[in-house]
Amino acid sequence: MRRDEIKDVLLEIIGDIDEEAELNLLNPDQPLQDQLDLDSMDFLDIVMELRRRYKLQIPEEDYPELASLDGCVNYLEPKLQNF
Repeated sequence: MRRDEIKDVLLEIIGDIDEEAELNLLNPDQPLQDQLDLDSMDFLDIVMELRRRYKLQIPEEDYPELASLDGCVNYLEPKLQNF
């Protein structure tokens, strides 16, 4: 997958979790939880959906790398090369 495709998937997942999120206003390098007022369960829902869709195992110690939209894309890009 390309970076823009990964970003689109992430925005789709976030939109499913928080239907009122103004995704077009997201700052890609700022923490998602701060911008969207996501709680830890919402964050886990994002991780679980990535696991379900792409059979990814994301260790808990890697969660800080998924804090921002850019961080998510940077983390996922090498893992999703074959999709």
